[in-house]
Amino acid sequence: MTQNPVIIRAEQLTAGYADRIILEDIHLSVHTGEIVAVLGGSGCGKTTLLKHLVGLAHPMAGTVIIDGVNITRCSDAQFRSVLRRMGVLFQGGALFGSMTIAENVALTIRAYTDLPDSAVTNLVRMKLCMVGLGGYESYMPSELSGGMKKRAALARALALNPRILFLDEPSAGLDPVTAAEIDELICHINESLGTTMVIVTHELASIFAVAQRAIMLDKSVRGIIAQGPPRELAETSEDARVQRFFHRIPEPVNG
Repeated sequence: MTQNPVIIRAEQLTAGYADRIILEDIHLSVHTGEIVAVLGGSGCGKTTLLKHLVGLAHPMAGTVIIDGVNITRCSDAQFRSVLRRMGVLFQGGALFGSMTIAENVALTIRAYTDLPDSAVTNLVRMKLCMVGLGGYESYMPSELSGGMKKRAALARALALNPRILFLDEPSAGLDPVTAAEIDELICHINESLGTTMVIVTHELASIFAVAQRAIMLDKSVRGIIAQGPPRELAETSEDARVQRFFHRIPEPVNG
């Protein structure tokens, strides 16, 4: 079978903060409609990579191409056009506590469209229904459970029908049943809308449940050490670091 076209590409990407390099010479491709999980231990650069893919940080070197646009060198107008095609679910949801759930979801719509209020209201209601929060429009974030906050944040990320969704630890901090519900919702969105997804996570259950391909980072090499279907990596990889991650094996203690 032929693969779908590449919609996200990083070429020779080197990223870090000040003079500290976190990732070096990364080459990465994500195909349209694919769900890719970015894995690795703490400090390996998962969130750093995500920030560079969504344009929140500028690379030290290399390029990031999103839906045909090089976001490391494009104009502000081009970048705004790319943002219109992306949705981001931040770790913890990042909902504005002083706004209702409906107002949070409406923010993106009002920022990128000139739809009348009635259309915005209908679109917000539709997105909340999509994530199982119909009827919660007037609730404040503080009135929601952890799982409901994640769903509300996902509704906001879906507000503009993005081609690409970036999700940072979507099931972190949730009980197993709620986490499974979020995983199921992610799969449903991908299957029904064909949305491309890049998910940063360390939750093994979620990785096996949603990811079609996994990319594993390691801080010792500042880059990618393995990629492929998660179960295939877990069962066949000969890299001890990959095996330790997937089978929860502590690193050996020296001395």
